[in-house]
Amino acid sequence: MIQSSIPQLDLNDVPQVYHNLKYNDGEILFADDITSIPGLMKQFQVNFIAYVMVLDGSLSVELNTVPYTLEKNNSLFVDRKIIIDNVHHSEDFRCLICAMSADVGFGFFNKSLLQSVMHIMTNPVIKLEQNDVDLMIKYYELLTFKMEHPEMNFGRETMRDIIRCFAYDLLSNINKHLNQGNDDEMLRQSDRIFRRFLLMLAESTNINRSVQSYAGELCVSPKYLTSVCRRHSEYTPSELIATSVISRIKQLLLYSDLSIKEVAGEMGFDNLSFFGKYVKKHLGLSPNYYRKANGYGK
Repeated sequence: MIQSSIPQLDLNDVPQVYHNLKYNDGEILFADDITSIPGLMKQFQVNFIAYVMVLDGSLSVELNTVPYTLEKNNSLFVDRKIIIDNVHHSEDFRCLICAMSADVGFGFFNKSLLQSVMHIMTNPVIKLEQNDVDLMIKYYELLTFKMEHPEMNFGRETMRDIIRCFAYDLLSNINKHLNQGNDDEMLRQSDRIFRRFLLMLAESTNINRSVQSYAGELCVSPKYLTSVCRRHSEYTPSELIATSVISRIKQLLLYSDLSIKEVAGEMGFDNLSFFGKYVKKHLGLSPNYYRKANGYGK
């Protein structure tokens, strides 16, 4: 059993620690202030997807020990299972926040939008043009208006439709900056398979490193899964699996009390030597040196 003192923050926990939410239906949350959240600068792990757009001031934060700094018109994408630490903001900091469950978030995406998702998973800070920011603010103002006028609010699905448009326009803007086309097709079979594969990776704790195993669960051949991943992300299934595996290994090495041998076992490595080589290949350091280099235990 993993022993870790890192608080886990689920979506349904947020209303209990933060009472100034603008919208909350149990699967999607909207807010416009983080300065009043208690314990914000302490280390915690999120089990949902979040998007933060900086309207004024600056924000600094560490995601899985990697530092990021955001200025006005920057936005930050926080993936599920990310460990957040050292959150600091300027006195004039203002932002908009949208958080949603992984199932809801991935349910919004079609083929070209999935390419944007893959980009922001590895490059979580996005620079938006002022027109993009103005559009996001208008969506937020529309949501706020409908919440303040319940007689004009026709239920949860109406709010979902507005949020869906918000997500599509946001990711379409990222596509535009990446010089990727905008594809309005309905999800085809390959799109659904790729989305299911990403969800399987996001939901895994003890991550299986076998492409064949994932392909089997998806009822496709490894070759077909490879072609699907190449088409949607330009990554192979092995590369996407490795990204998830290394993310989990980093968390266990830095934020758990497990020994190196126990971490290897937790991640399904029967051979400690192979585990060491795997970590060094992806992180550039042996597991022990990676812990020391990142201040483990201090």
